[in-house]
Amino acid sequence: MGNYSTNIDKKWQEKWEETKLYKFDPNKEGEKLYVLEMFSYPSGSQLHAGHWFNYGPVDSWARFKRMQGFNVFQPMGFDAFGLPAENFAIKTGIHPQDSTFKNIKTMEAQLKAMGAMFNWDNELITCSPDYYKWTQWLFLELYKKGLAYRKKAPVNWCPSCQTVLANEQVHDGGCERCSTEVTKKDLTQWFFKITDYADELLDKLDDLDWPEKTVAMQKHWIGRSTGSQVNFKVKDTDLNFDVFTTRVDTLCGVSYVVLAPENPLVDEITTTEQKELVENYKEEAKKQTDIERQSISREKTGVFTGTYAIHPISGKEVPIWVGDYVLATYGTGAVMAVPAHDERDFAFAQKFHLPIERVIASQSKKETELPFCEAGVLINSGEFDGLTTEEAKEKIVESLAKKELGKKKVNFRLRDWLVSRQRYWGAPIPVIYCEECGIVPVPENQLPVELPYDVEFTPDGKSPLAKCESFVNTTCPCCGKPAKRETDTLDTFVCSSWYYLRYADNKNTEKPFDSELINKILPVDKYVGGPEHACMHLLYARFITKALRDMGYLNFSEPFTSLTHQGLILGPDGLKMSKSKGNTIAPDDYIKEYGSDVFRMYLMFGFGYTEGGAWSDDGIKSVHRFVERIERVLDSAIEAIKNGENNKTTIDKAEKELNFWRHNTIKSVTVDTDKLQFNTAIARMMEFINALSKYIQEPTKNLSFLKEVVDDYIKLLAPFAPHFSEEQWNLLGNEFSVFNEAWPKFDEKSLVKDEVEIAIQVNGKIKNKIMVASDLNEEGIKATSLEDEKIKAAIGDKIIVKVIVIKGRLVNIVVK
Repeated sequence: MGNYSTNIDKKWQEKWEETKLYKFDPNKEGEKLYVLEMFSYPSGSQLHAGHWFNYGPVDSWARFKRMQGFNVFQPMGFDAFGLPAENFAIKTGIHPQDSTFKNIKTMEAQLKAMGAMFNWDNELITCSPDYYKWTQWLFLELYKKGLAYRKKAPVNWCPSCQTVLANEQVHDGGCERCSTEVTKKDLTQWFFKITDYADELLDKLDDLDWPEKTVAMQKHWIGRSTGSQVNFKVKDTDLNFDVFTTRVDTLCGVSYVVLAPENPLVDEITTTEQKELVENYKEEAKKQTDIERQSISREKTGVFTGTYAIHPISGKEVPIWVGDYVLATYGTGAVMAVPAHDERDFAFAQKFHLPIERVIASQSKKETELPFCEAGVLINSGEFDGLTTEEAKEKIVESLAKKELGKKKVNFRLRDWLVSRQRYWGAPIPVIYCEECGIVPVPENQLPVELPYDVEFTPDGKSPLAKCESFVNTTCPCCGKPAKRETDTLDTFVCSSWYYLRYADNKNTEKPFDSELINKILPVDKYVGGPEHACMHLLYARFITKALRDMGYLNFSEPFTSLTHQGLILGPDGLKMSKSKGNTIAPDDYIKEYGSDVFRMYLMFGFGYTEGGAWSDDGIKSVHRFVERIERVLDSAIEAIKNGENNKTTIDKAEKELNFWRHNTIKSVTVDTDKLQFNTAIARMMEFINALSKYIQEPTKNLSFLKEVVDDYIKLLAPFAPHFSEEQWNLLGNEFSVFNEAWPKFDEKSLVKDEVEIAIQVNGKIKNKIMVASDLNEEGIKATSLEDEKIKAAIGDKIIVKVIVIKGRLVNIVVK
């Protein structure tokens, strides 16, 4: 192992590259297997241990599947647009394009040093015009189908930087650049109509081989509720508003209603006397995030508008309040409050001394104590008095429908996807605005709309692109008159929402991908990445796949049939790695010292793959010693095979014992590796090397049998230590490459031992271990144990009370 870290990695990486060993051929024999890791974002200059934990073990799994006969496609690329590069430009003056491509070059070298099977011919870089040309094409296709539209919406605004901030630029309510408190501002934005697919996105989740927690998170995010929509008229006006409720049976208990501060109706209905209070409240609400406003633990706040609504059943007047716990982007931006049936409404009513209408639900028809009466028979509910909950829901909706004041309704928590970003380093939205023709999509033959290089990044309230005259000013494709380009860029999640489709056909200059080819290679069979993308990237990719299917480009409905989330590698202190804590792990230093295979094997052996854990220098040293031991044992085996003279032709007890460990290990490693349980697979190989070492020490050996066993061991080890195993395979005189070999198969008959070792206890203490025939019955095991000389001596003059036999494991002799 002395030269392993400096020579062996490089030697075999060059050989693999020279022979194009891992080049993907879609027409090659074997069932296709598309293995994909979430691609990296080159905001940092180097890969860290977290990248390695994502990519290294998955590459081992892909190698294992290749040896099982699968035609593996495993590409790699870079999610290269985004906010950090632009912030870096503002801070340092280094252009995002320059810093990004410099980082990509460094990370490419690191990834290649990993020795993975990545198909570099299929590499993608999302900030390259030959990629984002097709991201813009995707936008236009969605626009043609009515799935991309423009409307006014609230955005985050930093009054100090005078600029719009994406949600990810807001930290703890402040601007990440200057920490100034962020407020809200209405701007016209582009959206994708993901809500058109809400039902399918929800209903098809259970068909996926995805982690339960991720499925649950998407179900919650989509948030389908079946209920009713109820219309309230505003007193003494022609105005009205809708509320959505799943408990329309409690409608008779409504004692007030609440509008979101952003609801346009608020300005129309607020009285002169309440105007100042309401305006001040709205300004305060702008400073709160949606998550903060909906926190259950946060005390509810609100202001009376001075106006009343008319109850749609009783005709009573109910006060209209403004409350920031109601969001304009969820439901209708208005809620009906039933204090007797909702804890939050009850607290709000008590705080502001609002009436509480006692609609009581009780099987005994006796008034129960407030608050929160649950399902039973409704009392004090007017014409619906005495009905059960379900009966009341039906009757109330029927009554409202006759008056055109209500109907059954399915509501979703999911909102349409806001894709506009007021920043430079992203794909330009391919739209032109013409005074004559209005919104004009850029013709496909004029794509890509390229980002200009010379731009001003200093924040002054305008998008960097808006300040670039050569970019903004253009001509209308329809009428030829002067026109303006859209200066917003696309959310970087748009780039990653379809990249898995482009990988397999990344050199296509005529279209984003050839549908026939993509339908052959897709969907992705195994997708691996962090759980933080559960409700954004993963949801967006599912939406885009379904939309492209409906446009006729794809014949499948889900992008990723099987999903795994790797765990998190923590610093040696058990905390999340960060430069500020000084606990980051730089892979390059360890690879230089130990070689990439030791680094890879430590990550797989030291942690459960879906759990992760804290880094340990002692742990990697231990794995290094294990690999050194493998090398010593294999060196001895190779020497014996090449130079040995005791080449037996019979199979005796020693061969049978080693053959058992051989097939037991093949079975265990196959099962565990398939389930990405790498740590237990490596543990089995540690046991196997002990058995192999013991056999090599036998004075006479069956050398042809030994060669078979060593070949199998190297094949098992190959996915976990690819460079080292390739070297050992070569030293054995085998034909290049071990990764062209078939994965070993186990023989069930070899897993049945002729003899098994059992421990013999006397009063619970082990006194000896003996070998017995594996098919020996219980009486025979007792007799053999009691005849053993060491056991006789241990029993002596004592009386045997009973003998307990656990077949195949132990015998416990109880004496007194």
